Amino acid sequence: MSNVFIGSEEVAAGRVTRHELRRWYTAVYRGVYAPNDADLSLRDRAIAAWLASGRKGVVAGVAAAALHGASWIDPAKPVELVGVRCRPQTGLVPRADRIAGDEITRVSGLPVTSRVRTAFDLGRHLDRTEALASLDALMWNQHFSVADVRALGDRYPRAWGLRRLLELLPLIDGGAESPPESRIRLWLHDSGFPRPETQIPVMEGGAYPAAFLDIGWPEFKVAVEYDGDHHRKDRRQYVKDIARLRMLDALGWIVIRLVAEDEPKDVIARVEAALVRRGCHIEIDELQRFTRTFAA
Repeated sequence: MSNVFIGSEEVAAGRVTRHELRRWYTAVYRGVYAPNDADLSLRDRAIAAWLASGRKGVVAGVAAAALHGASWIDPAKPVELVGVRCRPQTGLVPRADRIAGDEITRVSGLPVTSRVRTAFDLGRHLDRTEALASLDALMWNQHFSVADVRALGDRYPRAWGLRRLLELLPLIDGGAESPPESRIRLWLHDSGFPRPETQIPVMEGGAYPAAFLDIGWPEFKVAVEYDGDHHRKDRRQYVKDIARLRMLDALGWIVIRLVAEDEPKDVIARVEAALVRRGCHIEIDELQRFTRTFAA
């Protein structure tokens, strides 16, 4: 018996009694069970959702991205299914979206939306910031064709959320190494800054880069770096960071270090001051001016 199973099938096969099913197992979804003490992975829950659909659904959305190997995926997210009609329930979200055979693949034995179709769904069904972070993570793990994602928009021109997806496609960057980096890039884009590069190699005279910068504009030698908690809590990492910053300063880089507590308006002001100082001319339209004014 696997971690998750259809209760009625196991009872009929004599592998578990109804009494044992009630006492030793917990329903993951209607009719699908797991041992009471099981620590279910996202893959386990995806299998359970597929079983709950009568083995007819296709795993989609965030769960599909995780099965494709994308990092930084929240394992507590509900499992989405397409290609089948079933009742929604806690932790399982059926989508009425159409799907064609060439948009389905198999991962770990499960029918899963292809990488391109997964991107098509992430950009439409998640909120804008989370969508870009998820698309970046999917691209970071393995490249997919943005043109092919756009072609699905031509195939399904009335798909819900298509406009938001098409706006995000040009912003996808597989060089983003964390959701906060994706979020910062979106703030900068919305505020009218020129598009930054990611994972910028910095040379210090040797044959190999002495450092890589998260986000920045090499032309102006301005960079933005996000510091996770481990940078501040790990003493050895902190010392390394200080030495790295001194090296970058000596090479003429302005490095703006950000932490989770930084507000968008402060980030925008600091980045703009650094770029202007280096001779970057920034023109913004009314929408970008509005975005800056009301940045939370």
